[in-house]
Order: sequence, then C-alpha cells, then structure tokens
Amino acid sequence: MSGALTRALLRPPPGEAADGRWWRFQAPEASLVATAPEEIPELLEHVERAGERGLWAVGFLAYEAAPAFDPALAVTAPGAAPLAAFGLFPPPERIDVPARAEAAPQAGLHPLLDEAAHAAAIAAIRAAIAAGETYQVNFTFPLRGRFAGDAEALFWRLAPASAAPYAAFLDCGATAVVSLSPELFFSRQGDRLVMRPMKGTRRRGRFTIEDDRQAAELAGSAKERAENLMIVDMVRNDLGRIAATGSVAVESLMALERYPTVWQMTSTVAANTTAGLPDIFAALFPCASVTGAPKARTMRWIARLERRPRGIYCGAIGWVAPQRRASFSVA
Repeated sequence: MSGALTRALLRPPPGEAADGRWWRFQAPEASLVATAPEEIPELLEHVERAGERGLWAVGFLAYEAAPAFDPALAVTAPGAAPLAAFGLFPPPERIDVPARAEAAPQAGLHPLLDEAAHAAAIAAIRAAIAAGETYQVNFTFPLRGRFAGDAEALFWRLAPASAAPYAAFLDCGATAVVSLSPELFFSRQGDRLVMRPMKGTRRRGRFTIEDDRQAAELAGSAKERAENLMIVDMVRNDLGRIAATGSVAVESLMALERYPTVWQMTSTVAANTTAGLPDIFAALFPCASVTGAPKARTMRWIARLERRPRGIYCGAIGWVAPQRRASFSVA
C-alpha cells in the first residue's frame, strides 16, 4: 500500500532509556494508511485494538489530519502523502547505536518563501493580533535541499547527538522521515495523560556566563511567558474535554530545559481519562503549541498565510502499546 510504514526506530521514553539503547520495529504484521480525513477515526480504532491484541502500533498523523476531528480546524490542501500511517508490529527489539553512522552531507537548505512574502505574512499576523482576531500564530514555512545517501544513516548521525527525547525514524517506502523532536504531545499510562507543551526558546551560550544569561533572559521574558501561559490554558481546556472531573492539573509551569543548542521553556499538564485513542486525538490534535491561540480561529489564519501543507511536520509521531500505553511527540 502506498505510504505504508515498513520499519521504524524510536528513542524509548525517558523512563525506559536508561541503558542508552533504542527501539527498532520491523516486519509489521499489518499496515494502516488513511488518505482522507473520514478514514482517520476508524484507523485509530484499529490502532487501539491492536494494542489489546499484544501488538505495538507505530506511525504518524500529518498536521492536515486535523479536520478529521473537527471540520472547523482549517488546513491547506494536503499533498500526496497519507494523512496517517501506522504499522502493527511485535514488541520492539532493543538495539545499540551503530558503531558507524555515516551519511553523505546535505546540500544547503533553502527556504521556500522569499523575504518579501515572509514580511507580508508577519505584517498580516500583527494586524490580526491588533484587531483581536488572534492572540498568537505559529507561522511556519518549509526549507528544501538535496540529500544523497541512506536516510537511516542520516538519522543515526543526527539523533544521538541531538539529545532529542522523542527522536524517530520512519521508513514509508518511497518516503523516509527523520524527526528530532524535543516536545511531548501526550503520553498515556493507563488512565493518566500527560502533555508537555513547549513555548519559548533561546540559543545556548558559548560559555557559562553567556549561557546563564540566555537562560535568565528566557525565564524573565514577558513575551515568552505570556505565550507559554496561553498554550497551557489551551492544553488545560483541550484535556478538560475528555478528563475526569477535577483531574486536570498543571504540574510544572514554565520550567527551563537544557538541550545541546537551545534552552526551551516547557510546562507539564496532566489529567485522568478513560477515553480511547480516537477521542484523545479529537480533543487534543493538533497540539496547541503548533497552532497558536485560539486554536480554530488561528488555524484559519495559518491556512490563509502558509502556502504549502505542513505534512508530518507539526503533526504527531508515536507508538501505542498494550496496557493502554502510548506516547506521541510533536513531529
């Protein structure tokens, strides 16, 4: 089937990655692919049932899958790639990072948006904020470059050094995905759901004093704190749609996380729910941190201003396992 997931590599979640080994999935027992929004809820039902049969489901939802859960969530016209694809695998093999992880270098990446178009989009966003149409907009654009070599080798060259806790490699035949995501969309352990939205970034310093100054500027930035708080409020609201009454809690607000090249401001919001996977995605997808606030109205602005579909970028990549376990990153 076109776009079917044939194999995957994932960094295990923090609690299961103490030995530094990775998860490898290969030889799926079945593949699930959705090319239209109306196919996605049924696909997620199959993913949920696979876990009940002892299988692991690994895959992705593209950002343009959003209208499957609410027609008010506007997106640009999707490309030819599937809106969702999962492989149903036996439990993963635990592997070490290959001793040699080489790949041919990439040519320079070039933005597919010129400076004038970018300036016009930002001006439109500022005008919309001034008019009260939106409070913040996560505006994106793609970059394109050429690559010669093996995509898995590229993943192994980049992923271990990135320290990205949700790094993933997906082989979909003609297409491969290398995601170096630091951001948890949601994790599920039984009836407990946790989301860790990120909003607020600073470059790491070149030396200790500069690094401390960058962290302090991020922690004290009124602009970054306001954006983070807006997203936390949206996440609380999204979780409240499926959570047990009184169970939504902000467990950490605006904590600073250190990565090799950036500081990230991250909050943690948790809730209890008996909802199944289709209802969880219907309440939470796409993650508020990649849309802005308010979600539906701001997604209309994004669809109007962005010229190309986001695809897997800003969608979700993750896994679903037996015993109501799941974890998805913001891709």
